[in-house]
Order: sequence, then structure tokens, then C-alpha cells
Amino acid sequence: MAEASKRATTGERATGLSAAEAAARLRAHGRNELERGGGTPAWRILVGQFISPVIGLLVAACVVSALLGELADAVAIAAIVVIIGVIGFFQEYRAERAILALRSLTAPHARVIRDGRLQDVAAAEVVPGDILSLEAGDLVAADARVIESHGLTTNEAPLTGESAPVAKRTEPAPEGAPLAERHDRAFMGTAVVDGAGLAEVDATGMATEFGRIAALLAGAGADAETPLERRLAQVSRTLILLCLVIVALIAGIGLLRGIPWLEVLMTAVSLAVAAVPEGLPAVVTIALAIGVQRMARRRVLIRRLPAVETLGCATVICTDKTGTLTTGVMAVRELWGPDERRLLDAAAACCDAELADDGDGAVGDPTEVAILREAAARGITRAAIDDARPLVSKRPFDADRKRMSIARADGRVYVKGAVEAMLPICARGCEGIEAANEALAGRGLRVLAVGVGEGDDEASLELVGLIGIADPPRPEVIDAIAAARRAGITTVMITGDHPRTAAAIAHELGILGEGESAGDDGGDPTSRVHARATPEEKLTIIRAWRGRGAVVAMTGDGINDAPALREAHVGIAMGRSGTEVTREAGDIVLTEDNFADIIEGVREGRGVFDNIRKSLIYLLSGNAGELGVMLTAAIVGLPLPFLPLQILWINLVTDALPALALVMDPADAEVMDAPPRAPAEPILGRREWAGIALVGLLNTALVVAAFAWALGHRDLAEARSFAFSVLVFGELLRAFAARSPTRTLWQVGALSNLRLLAIVALSVVAQLVVLRWSVSASFFSFGALSWGEIAVAFGLGMVPVSVIEVVKLIRQARSHHT
Repeated sequence: MAEASKRATTGERATGLSAAEAAARLRAHGRNELERGGGTPAWRILVGQFISPVIGLLVAACVVSALLGELADAVAIAAIVVIIGVIGFFQEYRAERAILALRSLTAPHARVIRDGRLQDVAAAEVVPGDILSLEAGDLVAADARVIESHGLTTNEAPLTGESAPVAKRTEPAPEGAPLAERHDRAFMGTAVVDGAGLAEVDATGMATEFGRIAALLAGAGADAETPLERRLAQVSRTLILLCLVIVALIAGIGLLRGIPWLEVLMTAVSLAVAAVPEGLPAVVTIALAIGVQRMARRRVLIRRLPAVETLGCATVICTDKTGTLTTGVMAVRELWGPDERRLLDAAAACCDAELADDGDGAVGDPTEVAILREAAARGITRAAIDDARPLVSKRPFDADRKRMSIARADGRVYVKGAVEAMLPICARGCEGIEAANEALAGRGLRVLAVGVGEGDDEASLELVGLIGIADPPRPEVIDAIAAARRAGITTVMITGDHPRTAAAIAHELGILGEGESAGDDGGDPTSRVHARATPEEKLTIIRAWRGRGAVVAMTGDGINDAPALREAHVGIAMGRSGTEVTREAGDIVLTEDNFADIIEGVREGRGVFDNIRKSLIYLLSGNAGELGVMLTAAIVGLPLPFLPLQILWINLVTDALPALALVMDPADAEVMDAPPRAPAEPILGRREWAGIALVGLLNTALVVAAFAWALGHRDLAEARSFAFSVLVFGELLRAFAARSPTRTLWQVGALSNLRLLAIVALSVVAQLVVLRWSVSASFFSFGALSWGEIAVAFGLGMVPVSVIEVVKLIRQARSHHT
């Protein structure tokens, strides 16, 4: 700082660095850029689609089928694996391209003093020792010490989370001052909102505060697996174990009976194929993709498919305040004084900022812009004031005086500033001012006092009132937080703001209750409001909640939020106001910066999980029936009821297509009335496995009986065709009962999923074609069935769905009686 002061007093600063010295420092320090990736390579996105236990099961079944010469089976399984991978790849690839498109298309520039003159250079070429020339509208190109300030004010919200602009001055800040209170520093990436000044660069690139935070991203990162992926991996391990046990059991029985080993192996492979729900990966991918599409309609961009479901099981949402819970734009919240119109007129007469004709665009200090917008809403414009009372002289805001004044042609001076700076120069209108100031400040407002005097001296003023200004909450956020509370989700606010400001907003939003206060950066990491939080402390907060077993979502827009976004189970970045680093750290990007969309995302995620669960139950119930039929036939000495290719048809077409329609069900209207799922809760609990077993037993009894009867009246091929038809029709019709575990089809709404109706109807037609067309019948080794026998098979197929629906009605009747 001594060197900077010397330059400021000797005039050395006016010359800046020479071009040669700047070039040498650029070579020594490197370009003034943050290290960033170029996005996930396409090949890595593609490979990622095939890394899962379920896909491993399918690949193993494909390899075994090929080794046994069952090429049709192998090709069919390989095709479904490829389709699954392609669907997932294109969903994630499109999202990744959209994220890269959000990057700025033009390189920013900076004005520096070199060789004694002002020059425009690429921001990436700024080096330590450069003198930055700053004025309203500039983005600060690097970290620098302020060596000259003329009302210089910056917006540091992306870095600190502090929504109020910060006045800069040359006096050194206290040693160890929080980032938001370092008034002698200008930071890379922050915006100059008012005034002008010079600053000497002392850090560039990754050595800046932005760079330091970006470096934290390397040490932050959630688990590679999402909760859904862990749950599906658990199911896959269970299926693998089941396959091994069944194959070993059947092989033992066959060898003990002296059955040729090739036939035993064929039976074992058939059972393994029956145990694997080949349609499951497609069902999961489609369910997540549908969730992505539904969220895209709300302008919410999902970068990774599993993030949809992960958001649905969130138990804690940690969120930044500025720009996320609040609008990110300063606004007048309260006025205090006997004449509000006169108060706003005097305040507008003491403003440098300017509003666009449409009232949306603005240039100048955000506090003044807020005053002008409130005045304009009441018919008071600065243009009209300037026409009636032209400006005569101006004393700009000074950090020492903490006020500014404008003298106008009506012979009056208009002054506004901090209350403590205004009281000594006001002679009238001060009654009750201190109590009013305390009340406004206690509600988290930035308070400005406004005075009017005669002449152009800042003395003997009349205090006309107080203006309370703050970054207001988004209107939709209060309802969204209430909805989150009803859904059992804890909302945690993390901000760089002052504790008093944080507590006021938290009370207004409903995050804090009566009498509760915000904690500072040294408080309990699992409290609900954190003020003055640094990026490191945000990481600590996320890790503390995760350590308690919570599934954590983190939202934010500033670079100071990026490490926490990466650490959370699901990171949610703001697309419009978010920094590039933050967007790339997030799993989800809200293109409209709307917190309420997060709660809708939770609803969609819960619906996705419910749909995946019921589709999985539907698939595994069908697989259980197939296994039961094959096992029972092997144990009692019956021929194989189904060949591997026939089982593959059932699993990939008859079961998988209705399952795909099931995942398109809309989320239940009451899905947000239940608490979040426990993180350790499996996707299939005891109740679900019991239901799968009971439906499997029902199908087994029905199909084995049909097969045994057909064997006594028809040859083996025809008996297989009859048993196959009973099973297929039963599976297709059972899809209607699978839509809800507790409500019947008519209670859910028979026409509320037209896709399911269409798929079942088309699948029935496809079944008839496969049975009756000679080419397909030969390919699948089916025997001929008459129309009458097909009708009987269809009637038997209605048994499982009828039994399930009747059981639901009985349970409902019992619950009403109790």
C-alpha cells in the first residue's frame, strides 16, 4: 500500500507500466483468466451411459447368448443396450451444449494506463502493476488496490453475496476485514455502478479472489453415484445373486436327473434371461428424460439425467439469498415522513442515476435507481425535475461525509445520506427520527435520510423523511418455501449479507419463525440462516448437513456459491444472473432464476421416482412369474414352457412397452404432502418385494396350469404358444393395475394415461400377429392356435388384474371400517 500511496502523491501512477514491462509480466504471471474446462467431452458422456450394473447384466446375457449360438437373442439384447445409451447420450449432450452456449461470445476489455496514456486492452492481458481506469458500467478486470476514488462504488454481490453497493476509498481497510468490508479493494468480476477511480492491479487470474474460489471447486465434489443410482445398483446386485442361485439350483437338479448338460445349460440361460428385466434401463432412462422435458417447459435445464430424481429426494435446500430468494435489484420498501410525495420528490432531485424511457433500463447507483423507480411510479420523474429546476451545482457522495447534495435553480439544496451524517446538519423535522431509523434498520433495510435547505449550503436543513431500501424477496418465493415446508424439506439461507439483513429477509420469507435470529459465520453449521458466510464456510455447511444424512440441494448465482454447488448432492445454478463458473458447477440451471421452479422440480423428481418404482415393480413381478413358471416346470419334470427368444420377446416388448407408458404417468396430486424419502430407503422395500412375490406366484400357478392342460391336448409347440399367450395377455392387462398400489384403475382415471391404453392395444395386436403370421410363428417356434384358444388365453389373462383390483377394494373397505 505504501508504494501505491507514493504513486498517488508523486504522480508516478499517471504513466503506468511500459509496454515492454507489461509484456514481461504477462509472460511471468500468465494470462488473466480463470482456469476452466471445455465441457464434458462427447465420448465421455456416451461411455457414461453404459456404466451401471443393470447394463452389465444385459451385456452378460448378450455374451452368453452369443456363445451358445443364440444370435437372435444376442442381437436383440445388444440393440436394446445401444438404444438406451443413445437416448441418454443425446439428452445429456444437448444440455452440455446449452451450458457452453451461455458463455460470453465476446472477450471483455479493460482500460489501463500504460506508457503514460489510457489504452484499451483485452482483460486477459491485464498484469500485476497495471493501473485500471474505472467508471460506471465497467467490470473490474482483476483484483486491485484503489489509489484514487471519486464516488467509486461497486456491486460485489456475485463475489460476497452482499446486495448493497460498496463505496470505495483509498484508506486501508482494517487487517483481516471480511471481504465485503474491504473498501480499499476492487475485485475481479465485480461491476462499477457509480463514480470513477483508479486502481493498481495486484492479482490476476487464479491469484484473484474469484480464482481462489474457483480453485475450491477442485476440492469439492459430491459422490459420483446419485441416490437413484445407488438404489438401482442394490436391485441389480439382488438380481445377480438371484440369477446365480437359480442357475446353480437348476443345473444341480438337471445333472442329478441325468439330463444332457447342453439342455441343462439351455434351461439355465433361459432362467437367467427371465430373471433380468431387460427393459429396466430403458424405463429408467425414459423416465428421467421425460422429467427433463417437463422441466424444460419451465425453462429449467437439466445437465445430468439422474439430477431430476436426486432433486426429488432432497431433504435440505441450501440457497443463496441475493438474486435467488430476492430479485437482486434494490427497491424502496418503506417510506417514513409526513409527506411521502414530497419525500420522493426531494430524493429524486438529489440523484445522478437515470432511468430509460420505458422505466426498465437504468444507469447509475442501484440505490438511486430504486428511488427513481419508486418516484416514477408516483408520477415524479427526474426529467421533469431537471426541466423545472435545472441543476446548478453538485457535491458527489463521499465516503467520509456519507452524503451527497445537489443545488437546483429553485434556490434550494437537496441532500440525502446516512442518518448519522444528516442529523447534525438538520434543524427541523428531526422528531422521532432515531426511533424510526432503528425500526427500519431492524427490518433489514438500508436507511437514507433526505433533507431540503435554502441556498447551496449543507446546513440548517429540514429533514423531510427516511427511505428504507432493500433487495426485496421474489413474490413467488414465499409460497414456494411454504410448499417446501409442507413437503418436509428444510430451507437454509446462506448469504454474505449482514446478520440483521439476513434475519429480516428470512422472517419475511418464512424461513425463520417468531423470535429466531440469523447465525453469523461462526455459528452452528446446521442452522437455517447463515450470514457473512464465506465460500469455505458454505462448503462446511453443506458437508455438515450431508454428515447428518441429509440429501442436500444447493442453489446460487455467484462464484462464491460454486464450490458449495459442486459439494451438494445436486447443484442448482442461476442461468440469467449466474456466473459462468457457477453454471458449470451445477447439475441443474434455472434459466429464469426462479426459486419456485426448484420446488416444482422437487415435485417432478418425486413423481419420477414413484413412476420408476411402480414400473420396476411391474417388470419384476412379470419376471418373477416367468421364473416361477420355468422353475416349477423344471422341478416337476415338465418340458421348458418358454424358449429364450420367447422370454426375450416378453421382457423387451410385452413388459417393457407398458412399463415405458407407466413412467409417463403425471405426478400424484398429493406427492408434495408427504415427507422426503429417507436417504437409506431402498427403491424396493419389504412390502414391494412381498407384492412382487405374490403376483409372481399368481402368474406361476395360472400359467403352469394352462401349460400342463395344453400338454395333455396339444403338442409341445402349441402348448408353449398357449402358455405364452396366457402370460402375455396377463402381463399386458396387469399394467392397468400397476398404476397405483392402493387405487383401482377407475379411481386413478382410466383415460388419464392414454399412452398406456394405446400401447396395451397395440401390444395385443402385435401378439396376435406373432402367433398367427407364419413367418413370425416360425421365427419364435410357435405352434398354431385357433381363435377360440386365443380367446380362452385372453380370458385367463384377465385373472391376475382382476384379483389385484379386488384386493385393493377389500383393503379400502377395511380401512374405511377402521
